[in-house]
Amino acid sequence: MREAKLVQTDTGLVAEGEGWFVLNLRDASWQTMERSGTWVSFGADGVPNQIGAGAHVLPPGESTGLYHREGNQEGFLVLEGECLVVVEGEERVLRQWDYFHCPPQTAHIMIGGSGQQPCVLFMFGNHLPGAKTEYLVDPVAARHGVSVSEPTYFASEAYGERTFTSVPSPWPPEA
Repeated sequence: MREAKLVQTDTGLVAEGEGWFVLNLRDASWQTMERSGTWVSFGADGVPNQIGAGAHVLPPGESTGLYHREGNQEGFLVLEGECLVVVEGEERVLRQWDYFHCPPQTAHIMIGGSGQQPCVLFMFGNHLPGAKTEYLVDPVAARHGVSVSEPTYFASEAYGERTFTSVPSPWPPEA
């Protein structure tokens, strides 16, 4: 397998094409969306991966998306700060080094915790062909503003129009 090319953009490095690569979080281009924190996904656009992995910085009250369940397994490790996971309609606080194992078909969403510091998550999951995501109505998630009003299998219906913006790395801080 060849090495993938890392291309410099205005906001940092991005992988281009298939292949292996080494990329420091500080050098990577990240993405952000209103009320959804800032994240980096390790992979190249248009290149299918068996496993998705990345880091997500969640300021207090912001979430990784909307309450949902999917056919893929995921895992979430808190690297810094704390967050709230709403899982199967229950709230659980996760702190640094806590790990949330999320089997397929587990309803969940991650929300940045209280306080001044953001939560930093390492997230990963498999990408099974044909696995569907269902966005669910849930009263606990709704209290946090992260529930749809009508259930749907379509992200476009759940989120409406979304704008993703590339930004420089917000984490980890310079030592």
